[in-house]
Amino acid sequence: VQLQASGGGLVQPGGSLTLSCVVSGFSLDRYDIGWFRQAPGKEREGVSCVSKSDDYTYYGDSVKGRFTISKDAAKNTVYLQMNSLKPEDTAVYYCASVFCLYGLSRPGYLGQGTQVTVSS
Repeated sequence: VQLQASGGGLVQPGGSLTLSCVVSGFSLDRYDIGWFRQAPGKEREGVSCVSKSDDYTYYGDSVKGRFTISKDAAKNTVYLQMNSLKPEDTAVYYCASVFCLYGLSRPGYLGQGTQVTVSS
């Protein structure tokens, strides 16, 4: 099982990025998938998740209205579209298998992270 996150980078405040999480070893209809982030010196934060049936999504209060999670079953990939980025969004972003309901459970399978830096 492998979850590979990519798409991070340096972006100016107000800009956009799209993160991708390519999953191998299981299909997306088997597990809920979530995105976490962790900034230096801070605890890991659950950002967003999508159910395995693709009928439920969750967003943390800090990203609600700015981030959108989606998935492409044919590519076995989950995306996180991030708009109106703020410096406080700077963190390493990880994707993981989770239980997604009113929030994210602790991660099961956890992928490698991708760095997102929001700075002018």
